[in-house]
Amino acid sequence: MALYTESERRDRITRIHGFEPAPSVREKSMALLLQEMDSAGVTVGVVIGRHSGRYGTISNEDVAGIVKAHPNRFVGAASIDPTNRKTASEQILNAIKTGFRAINIEPGSYPLPMMVDDRRLYPVYAQCEDAGLPVIIMAGGSAGPDLGYTEPVHLDRVAADFPELKIVASHGGWPWVHQILHIAFRRPNIYLSPDQYLANMAGMDDYVRAADGFLADRFLYASSYPFTPAHDYAAWFKKLPIKPESMEKILFRNTAKLLRIELEKA
Repeated sequence: MALYTESERRDRITRIHGFEPAPSVREKSMALLLQEMDSAGVTVGVVIGRHSGRYGTISNEDVAGIVKAHPNRFVGAASIDPTNRKTASEQILNAIKTGFRAINIEPGSYPLPMMVDDRRLYPVYAQCEDAGLPVIIMAGGSAGPDLGYTEPVHLDRVAADFPELKIVASHGGWPWVHQILHIAFRRPNIYLSPDQYLANMAGMDDYVRAADGFLADRFLYASSYPFTPAHDYAAWFKKLPIKPESMEKILFRNTAKLLRIELEKA
């Protein structure tokens, strides 16, 4: 998809975060990626499907193929089309049957952009809550046509309306750092994964303090590969001023519990 294959744009973003593009990215090599994961101590990766008019599509079939080819190295999160309620419901049921561990939605990037609390998304949230299936919501970064699509109040409303639904805010609600941290403080079903927006960006220190404090059990490590390299980002992250007991939760145990990843794989 264009978002990942436009090498000049992709590499510019990588360098903004203080890294150089990984060899696996330049050569589009799964073998190199696995080597980079091994060298970084990354035992299990999460591959996320994408159904997006703004950023293109990564099909659930492609994600399932990666997981099937490397069953001990990757778990999958499925994408859905929420514009048709019945289709979305069928896609969620199929994702559960296929072994996907979460549902990924990107409200602001659909052909007709939605806010996170758009009522057309509520059947999706309700079905996932009933099934105990976490939802990953792109609620930060360039997640819509304008900054309003990442405004955290929309996520706050969803978390309040579906208190048993576990919600992962991918891109960590950036740049609304203080606001999203407050929402995570008051809503125990919110998990934060700032991923690439943690690395050398405004608000980094606030994320880190929260990760080593009240959010230690709900902060999730992610590299946002290919925008940051698997090895170098992991090495950088492990040097952050976070207590060892918190770091262990963030690097693996929180995600393992949320996505039902067997600890024996670590």
